[in-house]
Amino acid sequence: MDYLNSIKGWIGALTEIGLMLIAFAIVAALLVGANLPFFSGVVGNIINLVKELGANGLVGLIVLGFIVWLFSKRQVA
Repeated sequence: MDYLNSIKGWIGALTEIGLMLIAFAIVAALLVGANLPFFSGVVGNIINLVKELGANGLVGLIVLGFIVWLFSKRQVA
């Protein structure tokens, strides 16, 4: 069972790194512009995700709530 906690910790750490990279990409795109080599499509992808969730009405709102719930329940090990 200890290996499951180890894997869970790795997944949590990778998720945390991913969220930090997304935040960095948003700030960099706002400061520099959209022509970044590795982060050029991050802001556009987030805008498209919000549009898709908004276009789906109640289902999109439920999915958004589920995504927020998933990220709020995570704990850094």
